[in-house]
Amino acid sequence: MLWLGVDVGGTFTDLVLFDAATGAVRLGKTPSTPRDQSEGILAGIAQLDAEPSALERIVHGTTVATNTALERDGARLAVLITAGHKDVLVVGRGNRTAMYDIKARPPDLLVPRSRCLEVHERMRVDGSVARPLDEAEVDSIAERLAGAGIEAVAICFLHAYANPDHERRCAARISRRLPEAIVTMSAEVLPEFREYERFSTTALNAYVAPRMRRYLHQLRNKLSAAKCPAPISIMTSNGGSLPAERVEAMPVLSMLSGPAAGVIAARHVGDGANYRDLITCDMGGTSSDVCLVRAGEYGMTTHGQVGSLPLKMRQIDINSIAIGGGSIAAHHSGVLSVGPRSAAAVPGPACYRRGGIEPTVTDANVVLGRLGVDRPLGGEIVLDAEAACRAVHKLASGLGLTMVQMADGILRLAAVALAGAMREVSVMRGIDPREFALFAFGGAGPLHAAAVADELAMGTVVVPPMPGNFSALGLLVADMRRDFVHTRVSPTTNISAAEVRAALQRLAREGEAELASGGFPPEHRRFFGSLDMRYAGQSFELSVPVALDIDSMERIERAFSDVYAARYGAATGRTMEIVSYRLAAWGITEKPELPAIAGAERSLSVSARGARRAIFDGKEYAAKVFDRDRLPSRQPLNGPALIEEASSTTVVPPPWTAELDPLGCLVLSWRK
Repeated sequence: MLWLGVDVGGTFTDLVLFDAATGAVRLGKTPSTPRDQSEGILAGIAQLDAEPSALERIVHGTTVATNTALERDGARLAVLITAGHKDVLVVGRGNRTAMYDIKARPPDLLVPRSRCLEVHERMRVDGSVARPLDEAEVDSIAERLAGAGIEAVAICFLHAYANPDHERRCAARISRRLPEAIVTMSAEVLPEFREYERFSTTALNAYVAPRMRRYLHQLRNKLSAAKCPAPISIMTSNGGSLPAERVEAMPVLSMLSGPAAGVIAARHVGDGANYRDLITCDMGGTSSDVCLVRAGEYGMTTHGQVGSLPLKMRQIDINSIAIGGGSIAAHHSGVLSVGPRSAAAVPGPACYRRGGIEPTVTDANVVLGRLGVDRPLGGEIVLDAEAACRAVHKLASGLGLTMVQMADGILRLAAVALAGAMREVSVMRGIDPREFALFAFGGAGPLHAAAVADELAMGTVVVPPMPGNFSALGLLVADMRRDFVHTRVSPTTNISAAEVRAALQRLAREGEAELASGGFPPEHRRFFGSLDMRYAGQSFELSVPVALDIDSMERIERAFSDVYAARYGAATGRTMEIVSYRLAAWGITEKPELPAIAGAERSLSVSARGARRAIFDGKEYAAKVFDRDRLPSRQPLNGPALIEEASSTTVVPPPWTAELDPLGCLVLSWRK
């Protein structure tokens, strides 16, 4: 009974193999294969020496949809849109892409205006028919698309969230003429109001769907050829997983696949270690993701973005920045910058000896002795200190700095950038980060955690077990989740609690059907309702949790006032509106337990591996090096120290101390 979590990142593919019978955990890490992610997955399974036929469950975090959107190499797409509204995707919200640049160009569209085709039909806001669908026109359009090599069609009709009949009939006729094309309806992707976001998200889903379908078919075929019977689930942006077949049709759900898994694992381990107020920092090779977890709960949002494209799907509120171990340092007109360009997996940092020649954050860590070269990174990449020094020295000479000064500057800039991302999810929302623990993981997170905590005056850093593979662990921890939504704008004075209950119960019945089809018995089903609410005249809403059996409008209004006051400081007293009804349906899965760390072979003397020259703030130290896998619990060690393991290195600077807690988390504390 083997469970496999596979998280494909921009630089590495991380694997966690859990034996449900014995509780044993094995870790794997192999370079990602961007052209075909399945190759890296099969290589990782082979590295783990796992028998594919013994795999019972596979949960996959994938960047296929995200990369397709960012690299703009998706399907040849056509959009069918209500006549008179052809330019919705062009005009958008009219926001400036660069506030002070009068020559700034708008972002490129997923689909050219010539392939936005108007269809004569019209629904009113209440779902009544203003103009019947012209089916003959749809048939004519289908003929044109068939001859134009169209791979995907997005159907985006006005007010289809209120009545999807026209979209369904149009989709049926298009599918009959283009049986190989993927046809996506806005009423299925996002049954909410706000036409631009709904149309854009639907177009994005159609754009990435063919590539996702090809990838999943390819992965299934390769696993089948290896005699692996396990079904595949895909991690989605909302913190749950779904069967691969479901994500095939709705790949837009997987845009924050890997980062979401990291947050789920952080909450799970944080609860066990009694750290329920966290700011997570998942720093990989290409990017970093931060999220605020308060009282064991992470925030959710529907205002996401992929590059320049809006993504109005229910997702964990994660702030991502282009800073990672592979971020390239460069100077322009004498100004040093780190990122957003990345050496990624190919060619990688200079120290990888795979063709990279530009200095990266990883190279700076090698130069300063924070990252050792005597232990292969990820078990297979031997680091070259001389190559790292050459790359950093070349950049330093152009700015009149020493190699050490340049390496230190690169790491300081990386820490400042990460701290800025954390301020966005805390300080800018009126939350003091000093009241939280910094929860650091990813291959590069533990290397930089203490420096980032210094920037924010945070006194505690938690580095969980297996940090370099932590998001892959989150894949095995995640439950199944499906979100349902229905838009119906109405003042709270014009609606009764019974009507609110009825709307939520309708969504709950959809959730029951979804979970039943996934094989979850009633005792493993959970449902949580919420309302998107605002004051009359406002443009945006706040999410208000409500019970499915809510029996009082006064309670709903009071709950919204409390949420609003917590966010903005005070309520306004104006008329309140319910905009959308939401339901999260959870299918509760079994979860792996972290292996116990007790053992007679653990002690500071046994874990000590000597010392290494390391530089902090320009001063050279003989930093003690420890093997994390042999550290005892509850025995503090003072910095400077370097705690190494297969997937990462935790840096303990001179003013910090570290100790292993009974759950296996490294807890760093600032010595006052």
